Formats: sequence, C-alpha cells, structure tokens
Amino acid sequence: MATDLAAAPVGERFPARHRRKPISGRLWHFTSFGAPGVLVYACFVLAPIVISFGYSLTNYNPFNPPVKFVGFENYAMLFADEQFRTALGVTTVLTLIVVIVPNVLGLGVALLLDRKGWLYNALRSVFFTPVVLSSVVVSIVWSRLLDDQGPLNSALRALGVEHPPGWLSDPDLALYSVASIVCWQLLGFCVVVYLAGLQGVPAELLEAAEIDGAGPVRRFRAVTWPLLAPSLTINTVVLLISAFKTYDYVKVITNGGPGSGATATIAFDVLQTGFDANHVGYASAMAVLMLVIVAVLTTVVLHFLRRREVDL
Repeated sequence: MATDLAAAPVGERFPARHRRKPISGRLWHFTSFGAPGVLVYACFVLAPIVISFGYSLTNYNPFNPPVKFVGFENYAMLFADEQFRTALGVTTVLTLIVVIVPNVLGLGVALLLDRKGWLYNALRSVFFTPVVLSSVVVSIVWSRLLDDQGPLNSALRALGVEHPPGWLSDPDLALYSVASIVCWQLLGFCVVVYLAGLQGVPAELLEAAEIDGAGPVRRFRAVTWPLLAPSLTINTVVLLISAFKTYDYVKVITNGGPGSGATATIAFDVLQTGFDANHVGYASAMAVLMLVIVAVLTTVVLHFLRRREVDL
C-alpha cells in the first residue's frame, strides 16, 4: 500500500481544489444587467426624493427669491398647521375604508366566481374592467352620477324621496362618497388576486377536510383562508399605498371640498401648496413626511402579514 502511494502522482493523491471564477467577470455581468434598472430607479425615484428633502429644508418659492436655509422649520410648522392635521385625518379615514372594503368584498366576489364556465369568465372581465380605466374618467363619470341633479338623486325623487342626500355637496357624506368610488375601481384588482390564490389551493386538502367531516365554513376557515395569506398581503399593501396617495379623485370630484377641506387628502394639499400657492419648500416637507408615514405603515403591515404567512 505504501508503494502504491509513493508511486502515485502528486496530483492524483491530492486533487486540486475547484478554483472560483474571477470576481471581475461576475461583477461585469451584474453591472451590465443591473445598471440600467438601477440607473432608472436612481434618476426617477431616489433623485426626486433627495431633491424634495433638500427643498424641504428651505423656504423655496420660485416667485419670491432669495432661497434661504430654514432647517427643520417647515416640519415644525406642519404639526401646528390645522389644515395639515385635517388632511391627515381625512387621509386616515379614506385609507381605512379603502383597505378594508375592497379586501372584504373582493374575497366574497372571488369565492362566488371561483367556478368554471364562460359566464364566470365573463363576470371576471366585468369586475376587472374598472381597474384598467383612468381614475380621471372614473371620477368624471361618478361625479355626474352622484350630482345633486344626477341620475341617482333623480331616481330617488321618483321613488318619493323629497330631499335626496347631497352625495358630493354634503361635508358629512362627501368623503365617504369619494372613498366608495376609489373602492369601486380597486375592487377588481382584489378579486383577481384572491382568485389566483383560490386557484392555488390544493384540491386534495379540501377533499381530505371534507372526508374528515368539515363543512364549507370549516373548510374555508381551516384550509382556504390560511393559504390566502399571500393574497391578503399583496392586496393590503397595494390598497394602503393607493389610498394614501389619493389625489386625482379628490381634484376632479370635489376639489378638496365641500366646506373647508372635507375631502382634502395630504397628496391634494401637497400639490395645492406647491403649485397653487408656490410654497415649494413647505410642500416638499409635507411630501417627505407623507413618504415617511407610508414607508412606516407599509413596513409594519408587511412585517405583521408576512409573520402570519411564516406561522402557517
């Protein structure tokens, strides 16, 4: 045995380790494929955020030079601004409605449409159609329907209602009307996401639960609903971000009214302050604070919902 080891070449007794490829080649491939996307993201996302933050530290007004550095004075003014606090409250109510209602209704509609047949395929297209429409078009159509002299109130008068609600003119109803319109347009998105989740539920799990004696409600609660956790995460995050940056609906339908900011969201106030009042520095502070709020809320929601997915 000793003779065999002595006679064997060194390369056969101690095989050479597999050499790694030079990192320069892998770095070049990563840079060539990733650079375009990173460059676009940096130019159109990161750069505007940095510029807005820089403006928020000044009193920048394009029609009232010179520009002065004011530090965090704009941020301190926000918390004492009654208009901003009102907009924050309006945005919070709108966000809660838009996050909850389409999620609940979308799940219900998805359960009804989770069947085979040309009729159900057609209904899926019908429910998804509002999603592809422009929010401005949706706002114009609904503002005509909900007008005091519009078709809805005309139908109510025909039914004997002498004083129909002012859906868009009553400060107590206008915000809920706008929220309902946003929910109507986003409902189809939730339906499609939940349908995709329902079609991914293994049929053998449902059959096994049925064999064990579980009824439809028990099967949904024990099998279907836990497996829809990823769909719930996607819908909640998308609805949260969409609701918090609502501007076009408010601008077209109510222009922030009726009354004193009854439907004015933070995004609406940012554009009004920056482009109508030309207080770009103050508007930038509002935008940065809104970005921070959305980022924190999204992080918390993702952490909670993803932890629920892991626990399953």
